[in-house]
Amino acid sequence: MRAVATGVMLGRNARPTEPWGIPMPDDESPVLRAVRRLERATVLDAVVDRAQPVVLSALRARPGVARLLHGRPLGHAAHPLLTDAPIGLWASATVLDLAGGDGARRAADRLLGLGVLAALPASVTGAADWAVSDRRTQRVGSVHALLNYAALGLYGTSWLLRRAGRRGPGVAVSLAAGGVLGVSGYLGGHMVSRLGAPPRSASGPAEPAPRGALAEEAPEVL
Repeated sequence: MRAVATGVMLGRNARPTEPWGIPMPDDESPVLRAVRRLERATVLDAVVDRAQPVVLSALRARPGVARLLHGRPLGHAAHPLLTDAPIGLWASATVLDLAGGDGARRAADRLLGLGVLAALPASVTGAADWAVSDRRTQRVGSVHALLNYAALGLYGTSWLLRRAGRRGPGVAVSLAAGGVLGVSGYLGGHMVSRLGAPPRSASGPAEPAPRGALAEEAPEVL
């Protein structure tokens, strides 16, 4: 019994390790600390309190649509899947912009426009998941959404500039949009990996726990 107790104490006091066995540093990165402050930023609650009832009302009015937006037919959230399309299209457009050549430029313009269209369903599914998340996730998610809308507006502006023959400014605006999108993507990753968003219950019943799993190994319910 004494040996077991000692082993338990050592296990609890041991430093966490990376998956490959290297001890993790005790301190968080400055970027992560900044995002942690967003989680506690009650000033964002005003945005949440205004927007959440509107989104929830729309979801409750169309339960079938809500199930689709939450990814029930897929068995997990639809939003992460749908975000791949606009990000991939915009990234490809940037590569073609930098590659140069008339053919590459025309293709870049088409991809950029398609990315704007593909961002719309991604935005709607994100709003649906955000509305049923916990308050910390909603605070970070509000900034995530605002950055996404800013990036979408910039990409749309870039497309209009290109159509008007002002390609140089259009490319510059799309590069700025990519920077905004990168920051937003970091916040999205934080919500998924650190805050467990979106809630599993939104996309369907939780997976059954493995037989014999320890209670302390169960995921945290926020």
